[in-house]
Amino acid sequence: MFVELVPLLKDRTALITVASIDGKLKVNLIPAKAKEGEDQALTTPLSFTGSAEELDAELGSHLASYVHSHVELRNTLAEVKAEMDAAANAARQKVKTQPASKSDPPKNNEESPHSTKSEPDITPSLFAGHSQTVEPAPEAKAVGGTTS
Repeated sequence: MFVELVPLLKDRTALITVASIDGKLKVNLIPAKAKEGEDQALTTPLSFTGSAEELDAELGSHLASYVHSHVELRNTLAEVKAEMDAAANAARQKVKTQPASKSDPPKNNEESPHSTKSEPDITPSLFAGHSQTVEPAPEAKAVGGTTS
């Protein structure tokens, strides 16, 4: 049973309690925080209930599985945190090294040096590029003759 706990106990302490309840044993394993600010998932307690014989036969394998999952979770959380920190640092560096864009709008309601107030606001036509000339309809010419 204790061999299975060694990987868990490398960086934290754990509290083990055993109680007899209604003829069965209840074993609780409670890992302590290794450092302040650590994810709460790493301090999730584990409980087993069974007869003394059942716990003797199965507790070791259940502890090994729990400790393995715990170590994987700790490693995954550390990797994700490192990746997030690296991405945040890369984003900060990118912002620092980018020159100011020339297409940025003028600040403080200042006019750009190329704008003039006398230019009309021209809205592009839906039919821009298609010249359509409308010619007046020819006038009806009276044709000499009789109508019946």
